[in-house]
Amino acid sequence: MKIVAEISLYPLVDKYIAPIQTFIDRLNQYSELEVETTSTSTRVSGDYLVTLQILAEEMQRSHQEIGQAVFVCKFLNGDAMGSGK
Repeated sequence: MKIVAEISLYPLVDKYIAPIQTFIDRLNQYSELEVETTSTSTRVSGDYLVTLQILAEEMQRSHQEIGQAVFVCKFLNGDAMGSGK
């Protein structure tokens, strides 16, 4: 099963661009993921469990590095996208 996640990261620090770019760069290193970035969010898709595991690890890493940060996420069933189900 495939998942699509739309993620926005809001680091609660003065210099917020660098932590966002670092998070996106790390996601782009995984060959298992398809990553598409826009000005307001990043869309990540891949195998359901693999993708969620990677996101959990990278979100935790971001919290450890940044301190306080907000992740806003939407998760969609990638298998049903475009099918009308």
